Amino acid sequence: MIKLAFSIFSNTYESMKTANTMPFNQVSRSTHGIFRAFAAFCLTAGVLLINSAPASVDSSHAAADLGEVNISDGFSELVEAVKPTVVNISVTGSVKTPRSGPFGENMPFDDFFRRFFEGVPEMAPDQDQAPNVRKTMAVGSGFIVDPDGLVVTNHHVIENADSIEVVLHNGIRIPATVKGTDERTDLALLEIESDSPLPYAKFGDSDAAKVGDWVVAIGNPFGFGGTTTSGIISARGRDIQQGSLLDFIQIDASINRGNSGGPLFNIRGEVIGVNNAIYSPTGGNVGIGFAIPSSTAREIIDQLKSSGIVERGFLGVLVQSLDEELAESFGLEATEGALVAQVNPDSPAERAGIRVGDIIVKFDGKPVDSPRSLARIVSLTSENSKVIVTLWRDNAEVNVFADIGNLQASNDQPEAPAASVSMDRIDPFGMSVRVITSQDRENYNLEEDAEGVVIIEIGPDSIAAENGLRPGFIIERVGNQEVLTVQDIRNQVEQLIKDGRSSVLMLVQRFDGASFITLPLS
Repeated sequence: MIKLAFSIFSNTYESMKTANTMPFNQVSRSTHGIFRAFAAFCLTAGVLLINSAPASVDSSHAAADLGEVNISDGFSELVEAVKPTVVNISVTGSVKTPRSGPFGENMPFDDFFRRFFEGVPEMAPDQDQAPNVRKTMAVGSGFIVDPDGLVVTNHHVIENADSIEVVLHNGIRIPATVKGTDERTDLALLEIESDSPLPYAKFGDSDAAKVGDWVVAIGNPFGFGGTTTSGIISARGRDIQQGSLLDFIQIDASINRGNSGGPLFNIRGEVIGVNNAIYSPTGGNVGIGFAIPSSTAREIIDQLKSSGIVERGFLGVLVQSLDEELAESFGLEATEGALVAQVNPDSPAERAGIRVGDIIVKFDGKPVDSPRSLARIVSLTSENSKVIVTLWRDNAEVNVFADIGNLQASNDQPEAPAASVSMDRIDPFGMSVRVITSQDRENYNLEEDAEGVVIIEIGPDSIAAENGLRPGFIIERVGNQEVLTVQDIRNQVEQLIKDGRSSVLMLVQRFDGASFITLPLS
């Protein structure tokens, strides 16, 4: 009995310690100490943990459609309706670790503890494996989205899994297979088999959710399945450096390690987010959690359901954000949009007539607020779709039609620079430039067919240096004029000064891609 208790305890601890849930956190050293003390208590007291489960699936609950719930008396009605759709995810796998005790550190009582963990697959050393490989168990959360047994969770929950089990709300454990995953949005779709239809959850409209709205999270934190917490949406559109395709919903509902992949419900019982990460200096909840919006999740899950893979749209542009100076240079009053700094050859953008210097303000009727929003919208656009792209060009809006390609079939890395060129000083910027020579191509690793004007020297306290220009950068355009010679630059600068302009707009090819900058003329 004691051995069984430690088997369960070890699984729970190892789940918390090695699970890839909540990518921002680590279990603190103080938490380790607490669990060691608990382990010693279990040894002394002979604690026995029992988990009994019904023999059949209860399929009496269908997807919740509650309407607007009156929460003055709490969330019990909502939770009762949606809880059967929430599942626990149990994952076994292998991880590489240094040779150490069962708690990941060399401890004085390791030999004592090891006697009680022998025979437990998740903890026992595997003599057939390398010394630094051992079996582990991880836990996460998920929710059923189809009565035939499709389950949504996070990609990082099931990544590198040897086997996966889905634990239903009534305790029944069902082996699961991976139907498809998408690492870029950290979503995965699992499949389980059941003799009868399963209760399932519906996606809601995350775009309609507002800061301050009530939300309910249900999941499996630290292995405590069926845990329900509530809170509000704290913020929208959070960038937590998890890639350009996601703008997270921030919530203050308590979520912890093991909540990853679980649903975030609105008060109608609809899933408006997939819980994904927390920010915490301690490893525990401090009221800052993040969920993947359902507007993104639903599109990804639909593709995984139909084909098991995600095919992303491809436009073929390199874009940058607008600041106030850039917006003013292009005749815009606001800084919304995505400024085209480069168009890939033979791409959907080039075929549609999109040019360098265009500002994409709408894509397929959806407003483009920033390069990130453009990336999300394009990526969720079906391959071979014909869409209208609204551009700001020459102080007016212009519509073009683009046939969207497939990102996987395209080279989504921008083409190498196509410009750079006896050294002349360009005032008032404090830099020296020349038409590209063969020596420049070798010195700055430029392409053989590169042509134009290349920066050779930068004054240490110059305007050029203050704005991040470096030797080897290529000046491609000044104002709206393409430049191939040093005189082209001089002519444009002189004309802008005569026109009374206070700054000049330049398109510069850096080592990592092209971007527009503005330089003051005085």
